[in-house]
Amino acid sequence: MSLRLEDLNPEQLAAVTLPAGHALILAGAGSGKTRVLTTRLAWLLQAGAVSPAGVLAVTFTNKAAREMLSRLTSMLAVNPRGMWIGTFHGLCNRMLRAHHQEAGLPREFQILDTQDQLAAVKRVLRSMNVDEDRFPPRDVQYFIMGKKEEGLRARDVPAGDDTARRYAELYDAYDEQCRREGVADFAELLLRSFELLSRNEPLREHYRARFRHLLVDEFQDTNRLQYRWLKLLAGPQANLFAVGDDDQSIYAFRGAHVGNMADFEREYPGARIRLEQNYRSQGNILEAANALIAHNAKRLGKNLWTAAGAGEMLRVFEAQSDADEARWMVEEIQALKREGTRLDQIALLYRSNAQSRVLEHALFTAGLPYRVYGGLRFFERAEVKHALAYLRLVASPADDNAFLRVVNFPARGIGARTLEALQDAAQAAGRNLYETALANPGKVGPFVALIESLREECMGLTLAEKTEHVLAKSGLFEHYKREREGAERLENLGELVNAAAAFSAEDAAIESGEDADPLLAFLTHAALEAGEHQAGEGQEALQLMTMHSAKGLEFNAVFVSGLEEGLFPHEQSVLEKDGLEEERRLMYVALTRARKRLYLSFAQTRLLHGQTRYNLASRFVDELPKALLKWLTPRLAEKRKPSTFTAGAFTRAVKRDPRFGGAPAGTGGAPNGFRIGQNVVHAKFGAGVIVDAEGQGSDARVQVNFGREGVKWLAVAVAKLQGA
Repeated sequence: MSLRLEDLNPEQLAAVTLPAGHALILAGAGSGKTRVLTTRLAWLLQAGAVSPAGVLAVTFTNKAAREMLSRLTSMLAVNPRGMWIGTFHGLCNRMLRAHHQEAGLPREFQILDTQDQLAAVKRVLRSMNVDEDRFPPRDVQYFIMGKKEEGLRARDVPAGDDTARRYAELYDAYDEQCRREGVADFAELLLRSFELLSRNEPLREHYRARFRHLLVDEFQDTNRLQYRWLKLLAGPQANLFAVGDDDQSIYAFRGAHVGNMADFEREYPGARIRLEQNYRSQGNILEAANALIAHNAKRLGKNLWTAAGAGEMLRVFEAQSDADEARWMVEEIQALKREGTRLDQIALLYRSNAQSRVLEHALFTAGLPYRVYGGLRFFERAEVKHALAYLRLVASPADDNAFLRVVNFPARGIGARTLEALQDAAQAAGRNLYETALANPGKVGPFVALIESLREECMGLTLAEKTEHVLAKSGLFEHYKREREGAERLENLGELVNAAAAFSAEDAAIESGEDADPLLAFLTHAALEAGEHQAGEGQEALQLMTMHSAKGLEFNAVFVSGLEEGLFPHEQSVLEKDGLEEERRLMYVALTRARKRLYLSFAQTRLLHGQTRYNLASRFVDELPKALLKWLTPRLAEKRKPSTFTAGAFTRAVKRDPRFGGAPAGTGGAPNGFRIGQNVVHAKFGAGVIVDAEGQGSDARVQVNFGREGVKWLAVAVAKLQGA
């Protein structure tokens, strides 16, 4: 067995063989950080600097921990059982099991997963007669998790108002219930372990004396409490070895605090090594990623390079619509396949899960097998299946599966016993559940009345109108609006409306024959797409995923789609502190997934919330060096100007757009009857689309995207715009 130090580059070798002390290793994408971390650990053990029992190594996934152990045992003849290598939650669980009495836990305490925790929260709310409309269970769950990750117990939560006090009371009651039942949720493992080390000095000193070397992977993804836990373990004699990349910190929504890296630099002076040689991507891809991330002010700084040569230019495609973008991607994928690129070495990345629907449809139509990585295909997502179940009942109330799926979703107080009695009655009478409920309404009466009203109200509506009406009246929209993390589910429901709007009479005829009912044909189409073309295990398939899911992966060819202002960077990022910098880091991650070929695309129009949205290219496209870009649509791009669609302009447009609860530009004091999204014609600049508006009367101005002529502000009183 050998460490093969001769295979390391100079920076990797310097990091692996550092003398005792603290170290921060800034490891760029594709620079071999896992290899460095594992080889460092093996080097320490081989050199006798530490025993296997004296090492604590923290990773962020169980898969990464297993990989580290596998690599380590391939380098050294060492028994890994005595070593503490695992995730934060895994190591804290190990500590609490060993010291359960001191931690105030039963010996065989059970761990609640996310769903178990939600069920426990619901039991607390019921026991306290809490109105779940005012205090939704998921909101209470996220409140508890958030406070624990901040290191706060219920008694420590600031009571700013009655609502905050009530949430703190529910947190306290939940903690008490968990104590009685001898259970702990994931956040509790870390908080309880931190509290144990904080108050028990002999135990803390025991672990400080034992763990002289602490190694941390993906340090940029640590939250504040995880960093505090590490600092408690790191005594005066400890050696902290942290590996991370602040340019790839993309999990703020999960509590990750990129500032931990800057804090580490200040609090633990020592070696600083940058791993900048990339072994994944070709030079042009890295140069583009470097130029993009340089726009972020709050970074420690590094510059990726490769010895592999410049490679190909980045291909950029400007589509007329999202459907046009998807068709182009299919054509490029088919060309790549003919050139010999395996489908499983091609990735399609998108910012939001809702974007996958159009891509999946295009792949389905072309017969290309695909796999949605880290998630479900569009028509298999729970919120979409709930919506389809309501639509199935509107089309045919005799559908018992659809009935059972949504009779108590959103919750209507219909319990299991009521449904069992209904099913028994239906079986005895030889009827379906809906007919049985009509004859004997009982507790199910309001649900049956809802379906009856939906069936009547949907008569005469288009397919898209039916879909949107059912989503609103069923309560699904309101249900997910109340969820703390319901935004993505709402986007998916909006995308279902888009799918219905795009489903033509021709599609209906193909699916179900001439004169087919559009709703039934659409439901057939959804069932077919949900049931086919998702590749099985081991089958070669395209990889579809969000940019967040792509972190840590790499592919020969990568498509980064939907590069439009408001979509990516996401519209919410302009309203959040440091939100735009995190979006740019996410773009950096997306770019650096590609080994050889990188495609970037955006669409002039995209269906969102059931309506056409007119787009400007993402600012991220403008931040890439022009010399590295190969435009595949030169006629559209040759006169293209840098985006002037500022965050402020976008926010104003959103506030006025009725899709987001505002007033359209043609109403409520809008300039001379024009509206955002309207097609107009100018005598000099030609055809364009209004993307923003401001002012009143003679001071009214509109911002128009004239495509090849760029984006221009025009005074309505003098521009003589004509509606197209």
